[in-house]
Amino acid sequence: MIKKGIILAGGKGTRMSPLTKAVNKQLLPIYDKPLIFYPLSILMLAKIRDILIIVNKGQLNQYKKIIPDGKKLGIKITYLEQDKPRGLPDAFVIGEKFIGKENVAMILGDNFFYGQNLTSKLLDNAKIKKGARVILHKVQKPELYGVAKINKKNKIISIKEKPKKYLSDLAITGLYFFDNNVIKYSKKLKPSKRGELEITDLLNQYKTKKQLSADLIGRGGAWLDTGSIEDFYKTSMFVSAIENRQGFKIACLEEIALNNKWIESKHINQSIKFYGICDYSKYLKNLINK
Repeated sequence: MIKKGIILAGGKGTRMSPLTKAVNKQLLPIYDKPLIFYPLSILMLAKIRDILIIVNKGQLNQYKKIIPDGKKLGIKITYLEQDKPRGLPDAFVIGEKFIGKENVAMILGDNFFYGQNLTSKLLDNAKIKKGARVILHKVQKPELYGVAKINKKNKIISIKEKPKKYLSDLAITGLYFFDNNVIKYSKKLKPSKRGELEITDLLNQYKTKKQLSADLIGRGGAWLDTGSIEDFYKTSMFVSAIENRQGFKIACLEEIALNNKWIESKHINQSIKFYGICDYSKYLKNLINK
């Protein structure tokens, strides 16, 4: 099982300026929780307890106010600062010491996933021993995304960033599972024309060795990229609709930790004290008073 996870929460969030001038995008609210809770919940659902969050230089204290170290969640959180965005594969160069000799999962800090069979899918993907796996989702406008073409065995045969000509309608989401070679491969990469290391170049190294596979989020699942104001707002509305209709919270970190038996009710009480009087605390109270 993959034991290490990285959340890449740097970036300038320019598409959401002026909101992101003072606050990192991942700390803005998606309905009733900071955006960072959602990718963190995905790693926790995959039973990954050792997590590195990569943040922009100077924004570390903002994060530590919300998620100090993970103790209350039964997990370990490490932070590292990135002085400027250098592309997604840079996460594996920055995080080399953290990864060590382990395999690793990475999720982008602005990605939102939801689906009925999501947990079993995540646990299944976390079992990867060799190669790399990406999570794909069907989209209506593939020209806006990095897309992958797959064969019947779910092996990726072609990848293209924002293709002008139709290649496939399967977008590469921001959730990846890698073996330990990812460090070595990332270090070999050269920056592209835009001056960053490209994730497609990294994935192509695995593809060349026929070690790149895919898993698909089916029709009942959702993947939303919260990169723009409009997408951010749509995701908030989605979470609000589901939570208010069904009465449970999406990405309640304490609930996931409790279900995973990583924490006990005393830890939930600590969290209630930490959050103060709010709807989130009320929800936590109900978890332990059932």
